[in-house]
Amino acid sequence: MRLYSLNFFLSYPLGKTTVAVVTLGCKVNQFESAALLAGFRELGCEITATAGEADLVVINTCAVTARASQQSRQLVRKIARENPAARIVVTGCQVEADAAELRSLIPGSRLTVLGNAVKHLAMQAALSDEQDGQTLLPEIGKAESICPLPLVRRFSGRTRSYLRIQDGCNNFCAYCIVPYTRGRSRSLPLADVLRQAAIFAEEGCKEIIVTGINVGKYGLDLAEDMDICSLLERLCRDFPQLRIRLSSVEPTEVSDRLLALLAAQANFMPHLHIPLQSGDSGVLARMNRRYTAETFADAVVKIHAAAPHAAIGCDILAGFPGEDEQAAARSLALLESLPLAYLHVFPYSARPGTVAAAFPEQVPAAVKEARTAQLQALDQRKRADFIRRQLGTEQRVLLERKKKRSGPLKGFSENYISVQCEGPASLSGQIVKVRLIESRDGAALGDLLS
Repeated sequence: MRLYSLNFFLSYPLGKTTVAVVTLGCKVNQFESAALLAGFRELGCEITATAGEADLVVINTCAVTARASQQSRQLVRKIARENPAARIVVTGCQVEADAAELRSLIPGSRLTVLGNAVKHLAMQAALSDEQDGQTLLPEIGKAESICPLPLVRRFSGRTRSYLRIQDGCNNFCAYCIVPYTRGRSRSLPLADVLRQAAIFAEEGCKEIIVTGINVGKYGLDLAEDMDICSLLERLCRDFPQLRIRLSSVEPTEVSDRLLALLAAQANFMPHLHIPLQSGDSGVLARMNRRYTAETFADAVVKIHAAAPHAAIGCDILAGFPGEDEQAAARSLALLESLPLAYLHVFPYSARPGTVAAAFPEQVPAAVKEARTAQLQALDQRKRADFIRRQLGTEQRVLLERKKKRSGPLKGFSENYISVQCEGPASLSGQIVKVRLIESRDGAALGDLLS
């Protein structure tokens, strides 16, 4: 396949070519899809949200779980069936996991397959006049720089925008396919981060979520003297009109500098999400998580001491291979004892291609289901307790939309409480003061003050 520069296509208007980009998976995928849409707009294409009406469909796949891989395959089949005339580009993590299978789903020349390392070539590959059904799949593990994508001007319908600053992961946790589909950790140069943040600010965005695959490793591969704390300090300083939110941070990355930033910077949102995965140190060792339950607990206690009003959330896996009743009980007890605002609970599922998929002592499905239900019940209690502790307080809430067409406005407080309040639709996209008055179904109801 002959690949052209973006400038080549800019010199040849593409008229009424309609493009749809369909996305599965994580915040990084969502940012990358927004960047691809920006690239197609720059080329003069018309964007449609309906894949069945598009001349060209880009499918950005996910492979984080076996279920996600299945959904990716189903989506490719569905779009190919419903829009037989469309040219289709498939990219994302499922391409890295099994490109040959994806190609077999759409025989012939209408399918182009792009690996994550060359996702930025989607526009050129899709619009090339040579429809030869190529697969462009350089070895992701050898990628040395982050994929250079077009600048994003907006996220459709969002007052918050994702800002991808990092890609890849060096951790190789036993249950995770991501290092094999995203490659090693690579960072976006500081100038590019600031350029993208400036565009979001110009476009009226109120909040950016700084995201990546392992965000805490930002900058370690760059020649610049920059790490995640330095970057957050720079963003907070250069863009005081923006709320800056960090998507996640590992327990071992909760440093004194990060805590000082949390306490000192008014526009660094008091909300940290920490992927725990198990509250039992033995299970963590089998997961290859490289920290203990005590490390996680110490990090949570330090965050709470530095910012008592901050929301602290975590990911937790139920039923990892070898998790016996005692380990599950220790994990539950640890979570109960800590000042957490919420849990993201997932039952462990064996992901083909990972080390843990071949582990002995796989936990029976019924046991995993029971442990998942216990953790989900704890999550509901934690959410309700966190909101109740702040009833009567005034919160600055970024209103995003009506919950329903005729219902209340909905948004998030600085410390990530989902808030609903009555008010005119014209306030959507604005930051307003709301007094929290009631906790209901994992959200806070409030009175609009301004």
